[in-house]
Amino acid sequence: MHKIIKFMRRNYKIIIPIILLAGILFGFQIKKINDQNEEDRLKIGLIRLILERYHYEPHRIDNDFSIALYDNFITNLDPSKRYFTQEDVDEFSMYKTHLDDQIKNEDLSFYKLVYSRYKQRVSEAKEYYKDILANPFDFSKNETLDLDYENAPFGKGKDGVYKIWEKQLKASALASLYDKEEIQKAKEKDGEEFKKKSFTDLEKEAREDVQKNMERFYELWGDIDDAQWFSTYLNSMTAVFDPHTNYFTPKNKERFDVDMSGTFEGIGARLSKEGDYTKVVELISGGPAWRDGKLEVGDIILKVGQSNEEPIDIVGMRLDNAIEYIKGKKGTEVRLTVKKIDGSINVIPIIRDEVELEETFAKSSTVEKGGNLYGLIKLPKFYIDFKEKEARTAATDMKQEVENLKAQGVKGLIIDLRNNGGGSLSTAIDIAGLFIDKGPVVQVKYRGRDADVKSDKSNKIIWDGPLVILVNELSASASEILAAAMQDYKRAVIVGSKQTFGKGTVQTLTSLNDLYKYPKPLGDLKITIQKFYRINGGSTQLRGVSSDIVIPDRYEYMEIGEREQENPLPWDMIEKATYSIWNGYENYENVIKESQKEINANTYFNLINENAKWLKQIQDDNTAYLNYDVYKKDIEKRDEEGKKFDGIKDFKTDLVFKSPTYELPLIAVDSLLEKKRKVWHKNLAEDVYVDEALKVLEKLKVKSPKLVQN
Repeated sequence: MHKIIKFMRRNYKIIIPIILLAGILFGFQIKKINDQNEEDRLKIGLIRLILERYHYEPHRIDNDFSIALYDNFITNLDPSKRYFTQEDVDEFSMYKTHLDDQIKNEDLSFYKLVYSRYKQRVSEAKEYYKDILANPFDFSKNETLDLDYENAPFGKGKDGVYKIWEKQLKASALASLYDKEEIQKAKEKDGEEFKKKSFTDLEKEAREDVQKNMERFYELWGDIDDAQWFSTYLNSMTAVFDPHTNYFTPKNKERFDVDMSGTFEGIGARLSKEGDYTKVVELISGGPAWRDGKLEVGDIILKVGQSNEEPIDIVGMRLDNAIEYIKGKKGTEVRLTVKKIDGSINVIPIIRDEVELEETFAKSSTVEKGGNLYGLIKLPKFYIDFKEKEARTAATDMKQEVENLKAQGVKGLIIDLRNNGGGSLSTAIDIAGLFIDKGPVVQVKYRGRDADVKSDKSNKIIWDGPLVILVNELSASASEILAAAMQDYKRAVIVGSKQTFGKGTVQTLTSLNDLYKYPKPLGDLKITIQKFYRINGGSTQLRGVSSDIVIPDRYEYMEIGEREQENPLPWDMIEKATYSIWNGYENYENVIKESQKEINANTYFNLINENAKWLKQIQDDNTAYLNYDVYKKDIEKRDEEGKKFDGIKDFKTDLVFKSPTYELPLIAVDSLLEKKRKVWHKNLAEDVYVDEALKVLEKLKVKSPKLVQN
């Protein structure tokens, strides 16, 4: 099976401070809650009321809603159609137009039927894969597997499902077998000494690999509790409203908070489950475990004790539960009983502390080109910690990075927002204020109300030199707000993909427990309550931000962006805000025109564009060949076609990127940070988009002696 490029459709987040939902429970009553069913009913009732009253564009709870919820839930549980039978689906379909009534009545009948059947079918499939993988596959048969699961039929009865499993497992084993054969051929070609294995032996190993993967799947599946499965049902419901309205279980809410803030309290280790054991797979640079130096990657954690308390055996414990014992408040002690790689058993005490996820935060680099020094700031997301007012944010870090680079004498700045999925709206506004005088940055609109113009309150410009912003198809939400504002003011030149992601909606987060007093945590709802509008009046929804200078990229024709999501809100316009274009450049329009002309005539970029079209063809090919010879020929055909594009990956420059001076003392005492920066700097020197951004910076000329104020 040739490789098909898949894209995870992310839920890009823009969070604003929680709005008051006063009076939401007026007239809302529920029976005494005394079991899990009643708790789940409460969640349904609360979420329905919030959605109906506060969603920006509420969906009627009617038959259309019912059909969409039905389709979402079945697909979310069984996307590859390897569990449910056609008979199951026929039975479920009796509810297809009645789920609106069930939601209104907090009725769990459909959910309980489908969920119980799902658990049954997944349990049965455990025997299917063991039985199928016990015997060699016949790769001489001319068979194919259609990877378009969305339009594929369900299997008829258990026999039909079994046949689906046969083909899917055969496809996985064939891919593994081919790779093993290719590795052997490469070793032979290099003259490496090794014991060559027969096709039969390699085929057996391939099946064993697939079996191990399935066993890992079932381990993870066993770790998912009932609350997580019910959240799948709730999110099948919220997805009918729009793709960014989501329910979070209490555990998922904790992960979301860490994702937004970039910090958490604990020992600073990433853990995984291997069989019955909890294994250390990474130590986070700068974290307490990393500083202590006794815990190592590969260690197996057997027991967890809190200070002087009796330790708890976590062997066989679910990973989520084990993590709950290991993490804890800053300043508290955890004592880990670990099995080292050499087999010895040690007790390692660690004082928990705040851990920063370094890859979350802004970082900068300098580069000399044409006798001038330029700065580049990479911003992975617009982070903020709503709980800690004094915590670092994307805005405070960006200001610091800009001031540091300015002190080094850089002549121009690049802000790299590629793959930045968004985050805090307030930080985007504050960052825009670093580059413009006081004025509007974005317009935000509630349903049925006039737009609220959000402005930068500071009249101090931190950077008044040339500015380029790099974007791509995965620059979303707050990234689009910043890029759009800089474009509307003509303050920066936007360089990158044809358009950004196109997420122009605002979400707020509210705890269900704030709305209904209940002794157990009920989770949180992230709900779309507003839309973004540029200061020029246009929405960023669906259309995103079009780059001033468009550079072809390999994913230009792929199905990426808000427009490819299910149930996105539409694009529209409102009145423009009052603002004055920043006219501090001498040659703004000419630079854009000349640069675009050069790119259009560039044979390298034309090759990237051709490659993008080719990748789209591969993505659209849903046929996987299960005959080994045909599979091999298909791979060889793709490889031969791909040679045409080999030159793309050979791009590199002689540019030397360096860490800013303030970071050098940190690198001197942190070998891991040094290694990370070396890799990043090497990648920057081989990044054609960064190279083009630097060329634009070289051309941009700022008027002197002072900028023209807004």
